[in-house]
Amino acid sequence: MPQSATAGEPQLKRVMGPGLLLLFVVGDILGTGVYALTGQVAKEVGGAAWLPFLAAFVIATITAFSYLELVTKYPQAAGAALYAHKAFGVHFVTFLVAFIVMCSGITSASTASRFFAISFFDAVKINFDHVFSWQRLGTVALALLFMTLIATVNLRGVSESVKLNVVLTFVEITGLVIVIVVGLWAIFSGVEVDFARVVAFETADDKNAFLAVTAATSLAFFAMVGFEDSVNMAEETKDPVRIFPRVLLTGLGIAGVVYVVVAVIAVALVPVGDLAEADSSPLVKVMKAAAPGLPFDNILPVISMFAVSNTALINMLMASRLIYGMARQHVLPPVLGVVHPKRHTPWVAILFTTLIAFGLIVYVSAFASGDTVSILGGTTSLLLLAVFAMVNVAVLVLRRDVRKGGGHFKTPTALPVIGFIASLYLVLPTSGRPLEQYVLALALVATGIVLFVVTMVINRQLGIRGAGITDPTHLGDSP
Repeated sequence: MPQSATAGEPQLKRVMGPGLLLLFVVGDILGTGVYALTGQVAKEVGGAAWLPFLAAFVIATITAFSYLELVTKYPQAAGAALYAHKAFGVHFVTFLVAFIVMCSGITSASTASRFFAISFFDAVKINFDHVFSWQRLGTVALALLFMTLIATVNLRGVSESVKLNVVLTFVEITGLVIVIVVGLWAIFSGVEVDFARVVAFETADDKNAFLAVTAATSLAFFAMVGFEDSVNMAEETKDPVRIFPRVLLTGLGIAGVVYVVVAVIAVALVPVGDLAEADSSPLVKVMKAAAPGLPFDNILPVISMFAVSNTALINMLMASRLIYGMARQHVLPPVLGVVHPKRHTPWVAILFTTLIAFGLIVYVSAFASGDTVSILGGTTSLLLLAVFAMVNVAVLVLRRDVRKGGGHFKTPTALPVIGFIASLYLVLPTSGRPLEQYVLALALVATGIVLFVVTMVINRQLGIRGAGITDPTHLGDSP
């Protein structure tokens, strides 16, 4: 694993123009969040379910401005780990940021796997309600099988994964277009609609209004994550300094509008109580209300399965490559950097990340007190919001690094400050997050710290000195 690029090394080919980059951004954001969590958000705030999605969009956009300054200033693949390394220069901090990003990918994929299983049973009309233990076991077994299939695709190679991602992105976008088109058609064709519900605010569990909104926003934020993956494509983008700002902000805007419109349509067509109870497939209830004569209760769960498959595939691909990169830079055990001799994929890292996902799925199914999809999704947003808080600080710290020639995007100073405060608040328990999310997040981070310490012991025995992530741009490199 090269530690730094040299003039003689081949460079990544810049093949992504504005169109491909926009498709990547939109496809990466749209997915599991809106398909799986609309009902949970409605449960927190009632008919104003659109408000947390809007708040999450605003916070994500503010942080996106910080990413834009950094990615146009340092147009290299690596994202938050690179910015942490340049801003603070502490190997352990860089490792921790990279490991947290990796963990967010696994929790996101685990969320998708649970929802995949639920959607499957909706699609094939299998109901285990008469025996609760069988319902739980069936969902867990299918979720584990799904993660195994994702691992198999990743073991086959990155080419297969990317090709499948294109197909799945098209399907997930098609599903949301169907929801919006059919919903609007129903609203304007005289189907029973109650727009008064859209502004009805009902808090859950006797929470005050502010706490209910922040709790729902911390959950809805899961729907807005994904845009930060695009910074890893900087080295493969044509003229990133010029096109990245407008493409990233356009992609975020499209996703934000889609989510808010879907939430408004859902609440207008379906009573909030029914929507909140539809944890497994809230958009199916919306389509049944919009077009009761059409078989959307059969079609939409299948589309949902494709959509969440895309989320899982992207995130497990990212997670395994980060683990591989950290092992190659001697901050994780070297066995995690082993490459399959024929497939040229990091097979040990893929198995390792898959086992962590297995553990998360089984744990939340056995011990979580709340909805398992929302707990895993909330844990994902918790981890990434912590990273976003760091990025908003890093952009201010790195103002001291004046680049020759300038020309990069520069965000107004107030935005990173606001982004840091908002992200940090949504990380803290005062935002109304359930305890299970902190337990999962701390367990994952503790695992990384233990592995880091074990690796330092191994390095000492092998005589490797000064180990650390010295060049984060190689963390996500494929073998």
